[in-house]
Amino acid sequence: MRNLFFKRIICIILAIITVKSVWTVSAAEEKDYKLCKVLIEASGGVVISEQNAEEPVPVGTMAKLMTVLLAAEEIEAGRLLLSDKLKTSSYANSMQGAQIWLMPGEEISVDELLKAVIIGNANDASVVLAEEISENEESFAALMTKRARELGMENTVFTNCSGYYDDDKQISSARDMAKLCAELYKYDFLRGYFTCWRDFVRGGETELVNSNEAVKNYDGIVGFKAGFTENSGYCAALGAERDGIAYISVILGCGDKDISISDAKALLSVGFSQYTVFRPERPKNVPAEIAVRGGMSKTVPVDCGSIRSVVLPNGAASSVTSRIVMPDYLYAPVRKGQKAGEIQFLRNDKMLFSVDIFVSDHVEEMNAQKALCIILKKLLTF
Repeated sequence: MRNLFFKRIICIILAIITVKSVWTVSAAEEKDYKLCKVLIEASGGVVISEQNAEEPVPVGTMAKLMTVLLAAEEIEAGRLLLSDKLKTSSYANSMQGAQIWLMPGEEISVDELLKAVIIGNANDASVVLAEEISENEESFAALMTKRARELGMENTVFTNCSGYYDDDKQISSARDMAKLCAELYKYDFLRGYFTCWRDFVRGGETELVNSNEAVKNYDGIVGFKAGFTENSGYCAALGAERDGIAYISVILGCGDKDISISDAKALLSVGFSQYTVFRPERPKNVPAEIAVRGGMSKTVPVDCGSIRSVVLPNGAASSVTSRIVMPDYLYAPVRKGQKAGEIQFLRNDKMLFSVDIFVSDHVEEMNAQKALCIILKKLLTF
């Protein structure tokens, strides 16, 4: 009888799980999501491919990527250590959905909290981090949106640190999420978390399994996240690096989990197979100086800024040309750092980017008094 009782309990649990799974799939299939895609080169943020990339859409639990970024910035600044133990509040304990079942008053390290958020998508761990960095979750959410604006994420709003609650109010775009991932890509210490498939926290009591299945089988993967809520649909943000070149792909509003990740991987593969990162050389005919009229000196030295890399289709580097645009002279006074012209880099007569040519010294304006001083000096040395 006892064995029969346990078998019935197990069957009921399995039935509940199955029904819940079927309902989730059905909800995703029936929802009319706006599919958004983008592929960028990670270091320069150049957009290579896009579809509805600037459309503001719900992103749900992808909001945790901003929570992770703010935590990473605190760690980088030394205000937070991976070894620090943070205490769980009653509010953090009240979180539902994905969690590691933190109890009120329980202490857990920042290291394990990052594992729980990044690998396990844990809502309670997100709140513990948020409450440590800011006064409460509400002020932390305001900080999230503020940081988004600083990164140029103009179509993004966050209202909580996990994205599980009010998932329809966590709004962003594929381009904005790619910008966020490009910032996360700068933190090398996060890669171990982002690329981990399975781990444990709380002394091995709690298992974490990454929903980003690309970490298991995509060459060069560096992160970032896969997520789902009813309002956001399936979302995936992936980054990968090969031979020093990295690309980031984002898929939002997909109706199928496997398709969201496979499409994100396919976009990355387009980057690696069809494009190259190319840094043009400085033109040899950049002048060393420019003439000055009405100044204490007839010429002033010039220099140019750093030449950045560009992303081009394979074989297109040979079509890149450059031209120097400068006036014949400048009028005094001339100030150090003043723009004197620019180097334009073009491909098929279309501007790729430009680099400023700037003055590297001062030239004062000539006036009657200064002219008289020069004449007297010459007469005295005659």
